[in-house]
Amino acid sequence: MRRRRARGHASETRGTTMHGTRATPPSSSERSRVLLVTHHYPPEHGAPQRRWDSLTPRLMDAGVDVAVLTPPPHYPSGRLQGAAADHRPGSVSRGRHGERVVRTRFRPHAADLLSRTMDQSVAAASAVVLGVRHFRQRAERPDVVVGTVPGIPSMFAAWLLARLLRARLVIEMRDAWPDLIEPSGVLDTRRSATSRALAGARAVVHRAVTRLQSRADVVVTTTETFAQVLLERGVRRVAVVRNGTSFQPLTPDDQVGGRPDDAPPARALRVVYAGTVGRAQDLQSVVRAAAQVSRRGLRLDVRIVGAGARVPFLEGLVAELDAPVTFVGAVPHDEIRRYYAWADTVVVSLRDWKPLEWTVPSKLYEVMASGAYATACVAGEAAALVQRSGAGSVVPPGDVDALTELWSGWASSGDVPVADPRAAEWVARNADDDTLAARYVDLLRELTDPAATEAR
Repeated sequence: MRRRRARGHASETRGTTMHGTRATPPSSSERSRVLLVTHHYPPEHGAPQRRWDSLTPRLMDAGVDVAVLTPPPHYPSGRLQGAAADHRPGSVSRGRHGERVVRTRFRPHAADLLSRTMDQSVAAASAVVLGVRHFRQRAERPDVVVGTVPGIPSMFAAWLLARLLRARLVIEMRDAWPDLIEPSGVLDTRRSATSRALAGARAVVHRAVTRLQSRADVVVTTTETFAQVLLERGVRRVAVVRNGTSFQPLTPDDQVGGRPDDAPPARALRVVYAGTVGRAQDLQSVVRAAAQVSRRGLRLDVRIVGAGARVPFLEGLVAELDAPVTFVGAVPHDEIRRYYAWADTVVVSLRDWKPLEWTVPSKLYEVMASGAYATACVAGEAAALVQRSGAGSVVPPGDVDALTELWSGWASSGDVPVADPRAAEWVARNADDDTLAARYVDLLRELTDPAATEAR
């Protein structure tokens, strides 16, 4: 395949991270204890679940015992997945890394915000009750309670448990909640009195979340930009521990379909999106751009790999526009490599909502690590990262015409870019699972061993 090298410069991130040095694991008598309060945990699949599925074994290897308060697996359907005894509310079991997992109550929910919030609130209330029941004894009492967002009620449960169990509090903000509620449109005040009441409640929740963040011993974010936003709001201590990836560069064994010299326009330009198919991903712009490229008489083959609430809407849009888009559905994570190897470019897409400028989708790190060339429909920190590292081409979110021109140029000339190797190198330095876990261990030790912090 004929490809040209894209130019770019990789750089290390600097900013608000609380840094420490990689420490050796303590003896068994020095092991610390962390209690994680989260609404999303394996065996569910998703970015929050993957983050802690990666962190947990590394924390435990470093001398941190992990216990988890989480509802039974019911994401994304809102219904209980399976009937395993160790997934029932109130059950206590060992996770696959040896962590202690206590399953809270939950409420089956639909896709709307109110239903999901009620589920998260039930789980959070149950987490407080079960947390006190199982972890109040000195031998079980945690040194640190970590509450993750989403969902927002988990952070309030974590705060209350930290007070009741006399533990330090870490609040982990994976996304810019509750800032994302307003631009997402889920609280459209024109719909009903209930929506108007919820819109009023949003401001109250925002103030409550910010106040609670300021009371935490530390707030963990996944980007430098959102960390700076929180500091400007008066949050005292903020640490950046990015989302990570274990994705390795593509190899010849991953290649499927097409000979190396079989490039566009001899065949269709191949485009893949792999991930959640939701409102925030703005895949309607991808469908519209694909339709416009096709109407120009150029060959394009777009595959959307994944599941989500927007699939039915997008399927209807594809049929209406006769767009060259195929829906593959969800596939095992290890099969994603084959789609990346098949594609000329991999889409990473977000809507043009201001809070999304403060985020970097974990999918972007995966694409960068793979060596695939990104079509990055993003803004803010994510766009800057792609441009600096040479990981791909940046298109303003929602700009269908710009995306059409980009793909039309590649489809007509066959001159498809390749990612700069420094993009994968950046991921290895800044978003590698081992590196991020070591950073989390240092953070926890700073909270539980003030003397060590002073010495550093």
